Amino acid sequence: MAIVLDTDPVDPVERSDYMHWAMGAAMVSVEWHWVEDGPGATAHGLVTPLGDLTVCVGETTANRVVRTPALARDGAEPTVFVNLQLAGTAMVVQEDREAVLHPGAMALYDSSAPYTLLNAEGMGGEFFQIPHSALALPTELIRKACAVPLIPEHPLATLTFDHLRRVAADPSLFTAVNRDLVAHPSIELLRAVITTQLGYADRAAEPLANTLLVRILDYVSRHLRDPELNAERIAAAHFVSVRHLYKTCADANISLAEHIRTRRLEAARHELGRSDASVTIASVARRHGFSDMSSFSRAFRAAYGLSPREWRGHRLRAGAESEFSPATPQ
Repeated sequence: MAIVLDTDPVDPVERSDYMHWAMGAAMVSVEWHWVEDGPGATAHGLVTPLGDLTVCVGETTANRVVRTPALARDGAEPTVFVNLQLAGTAMVVQEDREAVLHPGAMALYDSSAPYTLLNAEGMGGEFFQIPHSALALPTELIRKACAVPLIPEHPLATLTFDHLRRVAADPSLFTAVNRDLVAHPSIELLRAVITTQLGYADRAAEPLANTLLVRILDYVSRHLRDPELNAERIAAAHFVSVRHLYKTCADANISLAEHIRTRRLEAARHELGRSDASVTIASVARRHGFSDMSSFSRAFRAAYGLSPREWRGHRLRAGAESEFSPATPQ
């Protein structure tokens, strides 16, 4: 069940105490200090548990958050936090290290050791909490990865950042049916980031293997518009054989060629539905990776029962009727 964090209804003099209580109820106990007390000191957030992954999306005015040595020994289950910085500048301090986070940065911190979070300008971000037990890495290894900026030089960290952003942005994933499907690849990606970042090749092998499908599909999404996208290029980009690539997809009941074609068709259909007649259908097809117009038209009709021209005409007529139809009498 999601937990809403909202200081607006709380008396300004009690908001630090409220955040201390709310953070303890939702994640872990911390001391919360506003840089400036008063009505302008606000925090808003939504905390959603998804099995072993807890998602928090929030924004606050300037503050300092401290997990003291005493709180770090409070007996709560040890967890790792992943901080995705979206707005403002923050600093994570832990284990005698400091990580300054600007928008687009990612860093970890560990609830089983003291830490301080400094948000001198206020911030907006997304936070993910994962138990040590689910991450399945030694505590000393986890702590070596804390308070260290993890982007953008590390490609796997960038992929993880983008993946977690998509998770936080899609409420349809926050269901009992989807939670394990969301949590497992997210945790595996984080394991891969930690082990590869620290240079532990032996420990990185398993999470890299477990995240191969996620990385393949992400690569496909980023290269859909390239007409030269094919199995050989995808396999080479991930240092696997074409045979292993196909097997990885088949194990997940995914036909690689069909997946690419479906994603391209959907993108082209979406653009045709909102573009005007001055944009040629051929240019739309090329923009979404189709180099042959006749094969694009055949695939489009097979998928949607209409030719691209018929689909665009239908959408244009529907838009015109919606724009000019009289208001319904009340």
